[in-house]
Amino acid sequence: MSLFWTIWISVITLIVVIGCAILLRLTSRNDTGVPEGEPMPHTFDGIQEMNNPLPKWWVGLFWFTIVIAVIYSFAFPTFTANYNGLLNWTSSEQSVMNPEESAELAKTSQSQYQREMNAADDKFGAVFKELAYQPSGEYKDLTLIAKDPEAVKVGQRLYLQNCAQCHGSDARGSKGFPNLTDDDWLYGGEAETIKATIMHGRNGVMAAWKDVLGGDQGVTEVASYVLQLSGRRVNAIEAQAGEEKFVICAACHGADGKGNHALGAPNLTDKIWLYGGSRKAVEDTIANGRNGVMPAWAKVLGEDKVHLISAFVYSLSQEK
Repeated sequence: MSLFWTIWISVITLIVVIGCAILLRLTSRNDTGVPEGEPMPHTFDGIQEMNNPLPKWWVGLFWFTIVIAVIYSFAFPTFTANYNGLLNWTSSEQSVMNPEESAELAKTSQSQYQREMNAADDKFGAVFKELAYQPSGEYKDLTLIAKDPEAVKVGQRLYLQNCAQCHGSDARGSKGFPNLTDDDWLYGGEAETIKATIMHGRNGVMAAWKDVLGGDQGVTEVASYVLQLSGRRVNAIEAQAGEEKFVICAACHGADGKGNHALGAPNLTDKIWLYGGSRKAVEDTIANGRNGVMPAWAKVLGEDKVHLISAFVYSLSQEK
């Protein structure tokens, strides 16, 4: 956090706490010249106000909250990201990159998150191993785990905790995030390929071709040809011109436009579009390119959990 934001947050926090204390002190004083419990020398809408003090229990409770706010501000990392407080407490350890580091750090760290994660691993780690491993100590075949209802339930829970933010709770994805239930895979839908994708991540790059294709007209022509491949009705003259230019695209998508799993190049002949299938969306993809990143989860979750998530994801497309 920059020095500016450090000062900004600190000053605002102090102003609020000190302001509450001053306001409480002023409203607790009797400066009216009228004894407490006596009528005030004015009325409002026919109602005469009484000089009644604030309840002592309420004033005491308010002073208590102010004192607690001051103590909390110095005990915990309230002001800045660089200040861990007098108790050296943190909600998480941002430096942790894998389960081994997490387990080691949890022995000495004040991080509540790390302690909870370590306790959960101790409790459920044996369950993960029982579901993921054979008696010989090797991983069970993913296709067999995908048929085990208990293992699939565990994989589903892990999916919901870690993958649903992008792919949705129903795994049907959204714009820019693949649908995992339709058996249409950029890198292949085999069980081990899915596991490799989750373990190591993917970085899919679609280059921007507007300048290479000669501007907007070239983009329009190639878009017409691509839309024609998926069965859409388009301008035949544009599509013919786009077919000639498609040779540039064929290096990744293939001469028939059916894609290439080795490169993560999508099939252009079906009606499944990762970034939208409207003409505008297709033209935008061709003109400006795309860059899709699937993060690697091996160091975050560990291979046991990834193995179970992979089996669950594989099972989704096998139901079709």
